[in-house]
Amino acid sequence: MSVTPERKQELIKEFATKDGDTGSPEVQVAILTERIVNLTEHFKTNKKDNHSRRGLLKMVALRRKLLDYTKSKDEERYKTLIGRLGIRR
Repeated sequence: MSVTPERKQELIKEFATKDGDTGSPEVQVAILTERIVNLTEHFKTNKKDNHSRRGLLKMVALRRKLLDYTKSKDEERYKTLIGRLGIRR
């Protein structure tokens, strides 16, 4: 259900804006997207897991806030990010 450390490092390398970058919105959104996808798969077999569903909703809201922030600062950066991640919107 969670992101493995190896996968997290791959995401950081792929979406980092500079060397050693782990806090940029791109990296944070990429990691959140990975966690959201994993939880969505989890819910296909565990439909009644409402405690995890609450965490999923919080993650989706946080990702939305980060994407809104990125869009307000640099719209081109926002468009490339959602294109690379395959997020609708």
